Amino acid sequence: MFIKRNLSWGIILRYSWKNLIFFTIYAGAICVAFYFLGFRSIDIPFQPISVIGIAVAFYIGFKNAQSYDRFWEGRKIWGGIVNYSRTWAIQVISFVRTGDPENDRKWHVQMIHRHIGWINALRVQLRQPRSWSLKENSSVERMFDRHGERNPSCNEAYNYVNKREFLDLKKRVNPATHLIKNQAHDISSLKDKEVIDGFQEDQLQSVLEEFYNLQGKAERIKNTPFPRQYGYFSRVFTWIFILLLPFGLLDVFEDDTIISTEDPTNWYVFLMIPFSVLISWIFITMEKVGDNSEDPFEGRINDVPMTALCRTIEIDLRDILDEEELPEPVQPKDNILY
Repeated sequence: MFIKRNLSWGIILRYSWKNLIFFTIYAGAICVAFYFLGFRSIDIPFQPISVIGIAVAFYIGFKNAQSYDRFWEGRKIWGGIVNYSRTWAIQVISFVRTGDPENDRKWHVQMIHRHIGWINALRVQLRQPRSWSLKENSSVERMFDRHGERNPSCNEAYNYVNKREFLDLKKRVNPATHLIKNQAHDISSLKDKEVIDGFQEDQLQSVLEEFYNLQGKAERIKNTPFPRQYGYFSRVFTWIFILLLPFGLLDVFEDDTIISTEDPTNWYVFLMIPFSVLISWIFITMEKVGDNSEDPFEGRINDVPMTALCRTIEIDLRDILDEEELPEPVQPKDNILY
């Protein structure tokens, strides 16, 4: 998640420099063919191109709205995880009382630390790439690789559960699911030992049920690609408009109502190049904005900052445990909070 109010031009150029070069060369070649080589008939009326541009703008707007909905739902899911994590911690502290402070402490640490392991295991799982994951140009990919937050291969639950439990998790297809299962086993064990009563057991199990619901919602977004008929044709229509645009702008800038002489090769026609590049850049940027919001868990510049949220939860829960050496909040890298 980019945390500054305004995007820096360095970030913008990382995403768009290749397109800007292509737009300039493409528009320049068409202008040269018209001005120097004498291909006067390659201009086309601008009116049909403007209709295409309006249609493409509406289509991109619809796509971007749906893409943003996916991002915002992902952020609400992690907001729920933050809130229920705090609820889980205070319920464990309040309900699990064996009469032995040392034994209480052992249970509290085990169940709360395992939950911290769950949120990190879920983050790692959600960051794994899919076949439809977005691929940016090499400049952007190098920046993400340097930050080292995408597609983590380690299971950070190792830091929060015992070795036997971690070795069992490594064999599982979905480690986060089994961490919640282990929490349920502990709750049942506490009920059997009459440390908690039936009402307290029901309260704790209800929170675990909510964790499963939130995990399932996140996995639904992760495992369901944005409908490709929208994503693919949005790109196709945008490029059709961009490729036709310079020919229509030739018609505009050679128009006798704009230039003051009757010479069809007036230098004014070269203004077509910057205007073509500008309009093309605007449309391709709008299209890319939607692409970058489709999958909010990829660890990219506009995604849900799961690493920072996991650290926030960890700080809160360990503070509830009265631990003294708390980790520092996650800091942004190049103004990107992961």
